[in-house]
Amino acid sequence: MSSKIIKHFLNSVLDIMPQLGFSNIEKKDILVKESSIKVHGVMLNLGVVGDMKGNVIYSMSENDAKKIASKMMMGMPVLEFDDMAQSAISELSNMLTAKASINLEKEGINTNISTPTLTYGSDFEVKTNTDKIIASEVLVDDISIKVNIAFE
Repeated sequence: MSSKIIKHFLNSVLDIMPQLGFSNIEKKDILVKESSIKVHGVMLNLGVVGDMKGNVIYSMSENDAKKIASKMMMGMPVLEFDDMAQSAISELSNMLTAKASINLEKEGINTNISTPTLTYGSDFEVKTNTDKIIASEVLVDDISIKVNIAFE
């Protein structure tokens, strides 16, 4: 998997989050992990098909998801990770992945994305159908969003 492709997904966070009112955005190191992801909090899984096949999996703590949802809802307090907060976070994953998909299309790489599957809980593991996962963390106003990319 090309580092150029991975950067599209990370750069989508840099492009989209300021539009939602976030200002301090910092990319962390890119790591290669085994084919599973351990999550404590919220996970959004989107399928990607076309010239590339695989998954983009975003994860964050439930508390961080509530902070992001609050910002997306114009500062409305989010005390529970309820249906409205889940909808906001799901829409964020759509926006991030669509932005990356649009930029890949500009390079002649055709992709389509699925609707996100949102899962949350105290401690669970997700396995992908790839040998390796490319992962990075992005800090957005000190809120951690982990971006995991698993393509064939």
